[in-house]
Amino acid sequence: MAAGEHPIAAVHQIECVAGRGIQGDRFFDFKRDYKGQITFFALEVFNELSEALAIKNLAPAVLRRNVITEGVDLNTLVGHDFELQGLTFRGMTECAPCYWMDGAFGPGAEHFLQGRGGLRAQILDGGTLRVES
Repeated sequence: MAAGEHPIAAVHQIECVAGRGIQGDRFFDFKRDYKGQITFFALEVFNELSEALAIKNLAPAVLRRNVITEGVDLNTLVGHDFELQGLTFRGMTECAPCYWMDGAFGPGAEHFLQGRGGLRAQILDGGTLRVES
């Protein structure tokens, strides 16, 4: 099944399992040392993308990243361990945009997101991440 064909589910919390991924995610136990056990995306980048492409009716979930952040420069976390809500992650690589983003979001999305498509990370210390209001 192609990435865009898997259902998107917005939830208030996720269970992160060290070295394995997010419980219930399609990439849970995908492969040993997988770089994308969890993915992060910046709300600020989503807002810039929406403005640049004049698309206002979509939610950040269409970009298929696991966690939406605010106020964090995700690219600076590549190669570093970091903590969020008491859980530890290792930033592995940029979550590079792919061709289907043009279909999921709108023409030009893949190009716009080059260099700021989010962060792929490994889960070092598991636990529950919750939506903060």
